[in-house]
Amino acid sequence: MGNIRPNYIKSLANQLLEERGDAFSTDFAQNKENVTKYTNIESKVIRNRVAGYIVRALRVQATRRK
Repeated sequence: MGNIRPNYIKSLANQLLEERGDAFSTDFAQNKENVTKYTNIESKVIRNRVAGYIVRALRVQATRRK
């Protein structure tokens, strides 16, 4: 079973991927920096959850393309 994430995490991550999809990759550490750079999230926990969801979403996209 996977993690259950709130809708605001998913919607923010999807919005970032639509606007700046080329800036994100499957590297969690780099995504944390990019989330901080492109948003005004002050909470470290929320930033990490958004970055983690972006990694997960990109991995799912990569496997569906195959």
